[in-house]
Order: sequence, then structure tokens, then C-alpha cells
Amino acid sequence: MIGSKRLLGSIGKIALLVLAGLHASRAIAQLPDTILFGVAYYDEYTPVDRVEEDARMMKAAGITVVRIAESTWGTLEPQPGVFDFSHIDRTLAAMQRNGIKVIIGTPTYAIPTWLARQHPEILVVRREGQAHYGPRQNMDITNPEFRRAAERVIVALVDHVKDNPAVIGYQVDNETKAYGNTGANVQAAFVKEMQRKFPSLDGVNHAFGLDYWSNRINRWEDFPSVDASINASLSNAFSEFQRGLVTEYLAWQAGLVRAHYRPGQFITQNFDLSWQGYSYGVQPEVNHWEAAKALDVAGIDIYYPSQDKLTGTGIAFGGDVARSMKNGKNFLLMETEAQGFPNWTPYPGQLRLQAFSHIASGANMVEYWHWATTANGIETYWRGVLTQDYQPNPTYDEAKTIGADLQRLGSKLVNMKKHNQVAVYVSNTALDGFDAFRINTDGGIGYNQVLRSLYDSLYRMNVEVDLISPSSTVPLSDYKLILVPALYSASDAEIAKLNGYAKAGGHLVYTFKSGFSDENTKVRYASQPGGISEAAGVKYSEFAIPEGVTLDGDPFGVGEQDNKARWWMEFLKPTTATVLARYKHSSWPAYAAVTRNSYGKGEVTYLGFMPTDAMAEKILGDAAKRAGVESLPGSHFPLIVRSGILQNGHPVHYFLNYSKDKQQASYAYQKGSELLSGKQINHGQVLELAPWGVSIVEESGQ
Repeated sequence: MIGSKRLLGSIGKIALLVLAGLHASRAIAQLPDTILFGVAYYDEYTPVDRVEEDARMMKAAGITVVRIAESTWGTLEPQPGVFDFSHIDRTLAAMQRNGIKVIIGTPTYAIPTWLARQHPEILVVRREGQAHYGPRQNMDITNPEFRRAAERVIVALVDHVKDNPAVIGYQVDNETKAYGNTGANVQAAFVKEMQRKFPSLDGVNHAFGLDYWSNRINRWEDFPSVDASINASLSNAFSEFQRGLVTEYLAWQAGLVRAHYRPGQFITQNFDLSWQGYSYGVQPEVNHWEAAKALDVAGIDIYYPSQDKLTGTGIAFGGDVARSMKNGKNFLLMETEAQGFPNWTPYPGQLRLQAFSHIASGANMVEYWHWATTANGIETYWRGVLTQDYQPNPTYDEAKTIGADLQRLGSKLVNMKKHNQVAVYVSNTALDGFDAFRINTDGGIGYNQVLRSLYDSLYRMNVEVDLISPSSTVPLSDYKLILVPALYSASDAEIAKLNGYAKAGGHLVYTFKSGFSDENTKVRYASQPGGISEAAGVKYSEFAIPEGVTLDGDPFGVGEQDNKARWWMEFLKPTTATVLARYKHSSWPAYAAVTRNSYGKGEVTYLGFMPTDAMAEKILGDAAKRAGVESLPGSHFPLIVRSGILQNGHPVHYFLNYSKDKQQASYAYQKGSELLSGKQINHGQVLELAPWGVSIVEESGQ
């Protein structure tokens, strides 16, 4: 049990202690050697007794796995210590009879009414005050009473189901975060963390610049709440601490499950991304790379616009994040849409395209949220495979085709490995720093918008990437090119590591607002971009929001409409760098805008502004070419090509048509077999892709 005294210690140390005991168990966790195809299922929500009918319909559709229980604590434990496993048992029995595997979710993200009544202090305290009962994720995950109740239900549930042969694994909690927790207990724990991190208050005051506006702290007893802080250094240190709470909490849950489960079962979590009406960017409230260390396999939830807005970019980004959490290990797609919102109802063919796009990113499971749409609650119009009548429909019929294909091909496609030549470097610390001072234009530009704009450009060019972070253990030297967008806050050591990669022969692309502040969001006392300056061969001291600024002479050949600087511009002065482009404006001098610098055995490109999408493709495409990144001539969105290596050692290529029109793809690889149709494909042959169509070609190895 994590008590209040332990909480007041270092959360990071707690997590490390928990993780230290996990390695032996984690090594024997196993997943079925095929692509799993599944749904979330809630017998508790169904309007009539139909679990047997649902299981029969699932089997007919090729569904091979369901996730259950993660949101039903109030049904599972109707009173403290009184358990009702009837819904669990009914579902397990029906699924086992139909050969469908089950993932058990710990039900801790939605607390029961009796727990809130008995211990109202469990409800999380945020800056705006204490949460009310009603919404999910409204609890203090550090509260000792919550932990006691959570431990009781987790242990009871795992002990009850672990020996059922249908149960293959567990999902701990659900889309976990600290939920904005700024309660007095967490504030006190944060002060303890600062005491551990800094030998004295003078160190805190200096690192965070707290002399400003008399924010200086002269006694630890005077350490104020961060709720109204105007100091980004202090606020971001607290954000990092809150992310640590999530890492510790998930490790704690994983440790409980491991102490009770059947050896060979796996543990995962359904991480989510930042939300911009759909899954979008790096999650600011969780350090995915740290939190995933407690898991056997990373899981993720990915949602995205469909119909005419379906581009596949969100699918690719989410998959690249999930795969990178465990340094290239395949992941589980725990949730994605079947129908979702009414404006997401898929066109014919889109459900298939989406499913195989996830698998092309390295997913070993595609699971829909959810099987059938609820009749009550806030998600009444978030539709599953079935709608409220629970009858077959076009979405269900298309899901059957996916299930049939995966029954034939799942064991071949599973555990595909990727060996990408390009990485995008992301950082929660940089995100916090950048977003503390968003670019004041177009409604406020944040870190994820910069990241996604550049990532999306690579995606459209069919340049596949990994997402790496300061916590990644993959050597930087594995990549020919590393893109570093908006590294606003970073330590000297972090920048030195990236620069060292270039010096040893790598190709590095830094963007504007990188290197500006240290890891404590304190602006460096140096010519900008600080430690990047020498490697990039540039410096600057002034910047502006570009208004009517173009690039002199259209150096990237994108035409008048796209030859523009947007969002931000730094007035670059080259020291050793070659100028690739200069700004053009009636009043500003012709400062450098894009530069390239030879650095040791490698090369550093510096992008001093945010380019338009078309220009970003030109700049990044040129950098990739100079780095020797292999490319597919003539392939471009809406034709997306993603590749990997199958377990048999054969390369496989997914051709994905993100268009309502037919597309043709020239097959540029060794001869092989189109797996969906069984047809033989020769080098140079033209593949015909139907609207929203997909083709999968395995090279023959000959």
C-alpha cells in the first residue's frame, strides 16, 4: 500500500523500486502469435440478456479478443468488500465457448458512489477547486483511501479471473493522468521532491528565477502553492512531478497485478494522445516513455476524423508513438473508432483501410471502442461496431471482412519489425516550456502544432519515422536523420548528445525556438540558440512574428502561395553555416532563414521559422536526401506506403489509398505476393488501388 508518508518521498524512487522487481515476470509474458481483432464489451450496459448472442456475432465477424471490466467498478463491487462477479463470469464463459480471448481491465478510473460518499477527500482537488462526483477520472490517484479501495478491487478481480484460460492479459487503469491534482498533499510532496533535487533554497531560487516579482522563497516552510504561479520554471517542474505521479501509479498497479496473475499473462495500458477534437500530439500529462517501462507491451487509443477528412496521418503518428514507447516493440491498439461520432461514420472501405494502416505501423491488435453503443450516458452518440439496436449494419459487415482476412493472414503479419532511418525527437520538457510561451498568432501556436506540421510533411512524402525521447534507449546512431522540432527547454547534456550525433556523422535538423532555455525553462545567458549555436553555425538575438514575410527568390520552388514564413521568425546570422534561404520584407534586413552547417563528420540544418506545408516538404525532403535516406520516387499522399520485416525475414509493403479516387502505385520492390488477393506481383508492376483501398505485398525473398 502506498501511504501518505511514502507519497511525500520521491515519486521517482518509488517507481524505480517497483520496477526493479518486474523484470523476471515481464520476460515470460506472452501474446498470441497472431494479429488480435477485438472490441471493448460491457455486459453491464446491454439492454437485454444477450451475451451469448453477442459472442456468436463476434465469432462470425472474426473477433478474437474482447476487453472487459475497466469502467464497471460500481457493478463489480456494489458495496465495500462485497463483490459481484456475475457479469465477468457470464462474459468469460460466453467468450470461452466461442474461442474469444479476454483482456481484463482494472476498473479504477471510474470510482463507485459509495467510495465518494465514505471518503469525499478522494475527489481530486484542482486549481479551480475540488471535483464533484459524476464524471470519470475525478479522483486523487495518490490518496491512501483510494489506494486501499483500488488495491482491494484489483486483487479480488485478478484472483477471480487469473486461472480462466480465456484471460490473456490485463489493462491497468484507463487513459491515466494525474487529473490536474494540485491538492495540499501533492503540493507537500512536490516540496519534498524539490528538497531532494536541490541542496538548498538558493538553488531553487536561482534555477527558477524566483527573485522576479518577489517570488523568492526564503524558508521551505514558506514554499507556496503552485496554483497561481506566474513562473513557468516552477509550474513546469510541478508538471513534471505530476507526470511522475502517473508513472508511479501505473507501476504500482502493474506490481499488484503481477503479484496475483497467472505467469504468461501480459500487462498493458491504453495511453492516449493530446486531444484536439481527436488524437493529436504528445500527451503533456504523461511521460509515455517512462510510464511504459512498467508494462509488458505498450497500448494506445487512437481516434481521428474520417469520411473526407481521413488522411491516415493520425493513425501513423499514434502508431509511431506507441511503437517507440518500448523502443520499437510492437504495440496493442486498445481503442479506435468503428463508427464513433456521427461525423466519423466511415465510408465503405474506410474501416478496412484504417485497420490495415494500424497494422502497418506495428500494431499486433486492432480493437474498437466499442462493440455496441450505449443507451444512456455522455457517450450515447459515440457509436460502436453496432448501434443501439444491436443488429448487423454496414460497419459490422465490413468488420467481418477484416476478421476473415486476419484469420488467414494474422499469423504472418504479426510482430512485423521496422528499421526506420529517420527519427523525430520529442520531449515533454520542451512541450511544457514551449506551451508556457505559446506563439501569439492564429489563436496561439503550441508545441504539438509545430511537431505535427513537420511530422505530417514527412508522412505525406512517405518518409517513415520513429518517435524518440530523452528516455529512449535506442542509439541515435541508428538513424541517418533526426528532426528536432521546437526543443525549447533542454539540458546542456541533452543538446550535447544531439550535437554529438551530428559530429559523429549524423544529419540533424533543428527548428526555431530550440535551445532557448535550459531544462528548468530558464533562458540561457548566451547568444541564441545556446548550445546549438556552434553545431548549427548560427546565432541570433532578435525574433518576430512574420507579417507579409516571404523568402527571397522562392529558393525552394514552391510558388508564391507557399513561399511564406509563418508563426515565428528568428533573425539568423551565420557564423560558419551556409545560407540556404533569406527572408524578404520591405523593412526587415535580409537575415538568414534556413542554414546548413558542416559539423564534424555530419551536418546540421537550422530552420529559423515555420514553413508552409509545401515548403516543409521541400526542406525536409532535401535533408533526407542528403542524409542518404531511401525514398520511393513518385510516391506521395494520398498514396501512402509503409513497410517492415515479417517474422519470416521477408520485407512487406502496405499500399494505402487515402482518397475517394482510384490510385495506381508502381511496385518498386522485389517480386512478391499480394496477400489479400494471392496474386503474384513483379517489380515495376502497377498496382490498382480502389477508393480507400489497400494492398499488402510480401516480397518472395528470391
